Amino acid sequence: MDADDPLVSGRYANFDVSKPNVARVYDAMLGGKDNFAADREFVADVLRSAPMAPLGAVTNRHFLRRVVQYLVIEAGVTQFIDLGSGLPTQGNASEVAHQFNPHARVVHVDNDPVVYTHSKALLADAATTEIILGDVRRPAEILTDPVVRSMIDFAQPVGLLFFAVLHHVEDGDHPERAVAEFRAAVPGGSYLAISSLRLPGPDLPELRAVTLEGEKAHSGPLGSMRWREDEEIRSWFGDWELIAPGLVPLGSWRTPVPVNTPYPELQHSFSGGVARKR
Repeated sequence: MDADDPLVSGRYANFDVSKPNVARVYDAMLGGKDNFAADREFVADVLRSAPMAPLGAVTNRHFLRRVVQYLVIEAGVTQFIDLGSGLPTQGNASEVAHQFNPHARVVHVDNDPVVYTHSKALLADAATTEIILGDVRRPAEILTDPVVRSMIDFAQPVGLLFFAVLHHVEDGDHPERAVAEFRAAVPGGSYLAISSLRLPGPDLPELRAVTLEGEKAHSGPLGSMRWREDEEIRSWFGDWELIAPGLVPLGSWRTPVPVNTPYPELQHSFSGGVARKR
């Protein structure tokens, strides 16, 4: 490794695999192999109270695919910053983008050194795909990173991808400010995609109560796990134009046919959308 590599320099040298990690838990829910016992134990605990959680991870991955396909084919986006990318399991953002445009450039960003190490080994083409260690709560460090500046032309439209990451940012860390800083850094014609845990509305009091109990039970080991109101999630798009059908349940975003899930927690607790900067 290069002496300037964050793992070599020591900034991220100490990490504890005895504790569950967001990216590795997500990988375990998707049936991946890049996780540790602590991550699998956490998933097993979640399944006892939320047996549909892995299906939520799969639904989010399907949403990612439809969004990236739309951005490449219909919107013509050729460069992406994938914030909180997680492990490069099957169907990651760069893999999907390159299915439709082999020349698309993608920078994955994650704050987990294990994710970084695995990704450097698994992401094959450094000419079109890179990963950096970075934290979405510190946008300036990401936006000025030399790898990002070499891969992304900020004079051209950029696809900003926040798939299942902002609900891990605590209120006190102001996710709205972080997203606003990324929005301000890209030119007109850029796109912002977000998927996030959504608090069921007051019209579903029982599901809302169960969701809030789950938030209390599972936030600790993974840091924050925040199910937020529609208005707060929508505010992260700022004044950008939401692409139809807007902010909706993940299974309802530009699917060939409507998805009627028998699981209300999926229908009402995980939403996403895409917006364009004028």
